[in-house]
Amino acid sequence: MASYATPEGVDIRGRYDEEFARVLTKEALQFVADLQREFRGRIKYALECRKEAQKRYNLGELPMFDPATKNIRDGDWVCAAVPPAVADRTVEITGPVERKMIINALNSGAKVFMADFEDALTPNWENLMRGQVNLRDAVNGSISYEDKVRKRMYKLNEKTAVLFVRPRGWHLPESHVFIDGEPATGCLVDFGLYFFHNQAKFRATQGAGFGPFFYLPKMEHSREAKIWNSVFERGEKVAGIEKGSIRGTVLIETLPAVFQMDEILYELRDHSVGLNCGRWDYIFSYVKTFQAHPDRLLPDRVLVGMGQHFMKSYSERLIYTCHHRGVHAMGGMAAQIPIRDDPAANEAALELVRKDKMREVRAGHDGTWAAHPGLIPAILQVFTSNMISKPNQINAVKREDGASINEEDLVQKPRGVRTLEGLRLNTRVGIQYLAAWLSGTGSVPLYNLMEDAATAEISRVQNWQWLKHGADLDGESVKVKVTLELFGRVVEEELVRIEKEVGPEKFKNGMYKEASKIFTRQCTAPVLDDFLTLDAYNHIVVHYPRSASRL
Repeated sequence: MASYATPEGVDIRGRYDEEFARVLTKEALQFVADLQREFRGRIKYALECRKEAQKRYNLGELPMFDPATKNIRDGDWVCAAVPPAVADRTVEITGPVERKMIINALNSGAKVFMADFEDALTPNWENLMRGQVNLRDAVNGSISYEDKVRKRMYKLNEKTAVLFVRPRGWHLPESHVFIDGEPATGCLVDFGLYFFHNQAKFRATQGAGFGPFFYLPKMEHSREAKIWNSVFERGEKVAGIEKGSIRGTVLIETLPAVFQMDEILYELRDHSVGLNCGRWDYIFSYVKTFQAHPDRLLPDRVLVGMGQHFMKSYSERLIYTCHHRGVHAMGGMAAQIPIRDDPAANEAALELVRKDKMREVRAGHDGTWAAHPGLIPAILQVFTSNMISKPNQINAVKREDGASINEEDLVQKPRGVRTLEGLRLNTRVGIQYLAAWLSGTGSVPLYNLMEDAATAEISRVQNWQWLKHGADLDGESVKVKVTLELFGRVVEEELVRIEKEVGPEKFKNGMYKEASKIFTRQCTAPVLDDFLTLDAYNHIVVHYPRSASRL
């Protein structure tokens, strides 16, 4: 049986495929192994620091600006100049590294396409390796896709969006690749393989001498940004390219990170092109950070929008910080998808998108995210018509009032009701998303929204928080408290509803019951797990010769 040619200490336990082998070359794997060996100690320490910080929050401490780094926050330093290739980022589209999606996204009219190995992708072996093949072909300009059902061929237009790649977060392993007897760090595999094979071609074509470009997720502290900076420097040194060629945008999607924005940019100052409001994961992180605080129960998740004071403060502080340091301040995701069979509902949804994007551009954001190509014309119109300066507002909107946003603003308790329908929606969406994720699909259309792992995480931690603290539900004729008995009944009833909505055949052939068990276990666990996908990952790891693996 054919096998991959691997350097010493590297063991590939995923299925062999000739196409994958052209990505998993001995030289590329040596680069990944060198990264793993150089940085694994620092990564493990950073993850332990996260746990220690959470222990302090559980004992009542609140996140805060670090007094030890006040000199960085008060300093007059700026990041390296933004490369011309990414000066205009008014609309960015995001999606998984699936072949047809990559072509459509690059052709969408967006300024940037963020190809996602993280929340929009189930990280099974097939998805990850085919994603690397797809990105190689995209960078080479040779990517195509034949839809035999529709009898249509998809190819790249002459003008395409600029490609960014989002690797996984520091916490996720890649247990199909073992290095020195332990699973590799997932993001080093994602970054290492993509960078090794594509950096030269990317800089010669899309990057105009810069690149590749990345989005960096899930960080909680500047020490984690410092590791990424060192990884970038190592890659540049190995490739023999100028320091500062690689650029990254950091997603501020954890509550602790909002108190570290200056420090994160400082660590990445030679490699940064900004920060992004990863607002769905930010809501998830707010609940997770305050999991032991019964006075900070969130209202129904549909009520936790940018109108909440802590969310508005987060956005405005991010704009101030980015523009103060000379980089892009990117807005949040518009998750709506076209409602083709109901023009009135579709127009109402588009109007919500326009209002959200008007708020962002007037606040000073330089660009924003869309989940579907159908949103791009409307968003582009809002941004290009309302920006004070073009191609970005970095030097035009300084938001000096952002300097006065303090710790209390950033952790203010959200307001709103908690309802039984909120509990039901969390449960219904969480189970359906997880069922799709287990089946290999990480970007899922649900109730006219494109959902990724952040949705399931909000649903899970909110259910857990309400159960843990016995939340009272509003709007009922008699007082209702969230209990294990109530939740069990809700799970049963929502499974019945899901079966009616998707149909008996799809329900039978899908993984809804398995997803329900995992989701229920996560919501009722005595101790909140850090990530739903970290636990669920064990269910999609398959080693070859074929066998299930549990880490």
